[in-house]
Amino acid sequence: MECNAIVCYNQNMANTLFIGKDLPDGLAFAEALADSGRQVFCVAKSEADASKFESEKIYATTWNKSSAVSAHSVIIKAETKLESLDEVVFYFDASNFCTQFELDRTEDLSNGIDTMISGFIFSATELLKRIDQRKEKISVLFLVKEYPSKYDMLSSKTSGLVPASTLVSAAQAAFCASAENFSTNVADRDYLSVILAKCAYTNDFYKNEDGIADWVVSAFDSVKAMKNPQTVKQATAWNKVGGKLSTGFALFR
Repeated sequence: MECNAIVCYNQNMANTLFIGKDLPDGLAFAEALADSGRQVFCVAKSEADASKFESEKIYATTWNKSSAVSAHSVIIKAETKLESLDEVVFYFDASNFCTQFELDRTEDLSNGIDTMISGFIFSATELLKRIDQRKEKISVLFLVKEYPSKYDMLSSKTSGLVPASTLVSAAQAAFCASAENFSTNVADRDYLSVILAKCAYTNDFYKNEDGIADWVVSAFDSVKAMKNPQTVKQATAWNKVGGKLSTGFALFR
């Protein structure tokens, strides 16, 4: 089958863990992954949501984002349900978080840090431990859908846009830093591949979850098709959603 730069469906079934955009918010993205032939394990906002959206290829559980034990449990549940893990997607959707943490209020800090920072760091740390235990090939993708901060808006040509709160902007930067540090781990692990991806607010795919998911599928398939183990230079390069996957040189910072 011929692939283009945007869509390349995998003929073989893959098992994917999707973390960061809880159901029901992440349903469109999860469904697009499932439509590519994948089985997808997600996290949900509530037990009711976890069961409501369960289908033949989409499964879900709930978790406590402030707990390393809970993060580890999500990984084990995904492995048990899917029998193995081939791919993991960490998705930081800043625009979605802006609806949850619109204002800079001290009463939101603890929940915001758990939701947008601690949860990602706990799950990424526990995932790496599990990967080192199993030593089976796996691809991990960090995806950030960026949203302009107050500082960004000083030089932005976009009018009528409410900038992200300081909390969301800080969490976005923390996610990127965590992703960059995680990507360096491929140096010592030939069974690990990492993809870093950014979708800027001006990206044509920004409001197209299906398109973003299709690009993620394409990126995973491209990495799996590589003849040689991924290099650190390839793993640590940020890629533009919708563009060609980097082969070693950073497309932008």
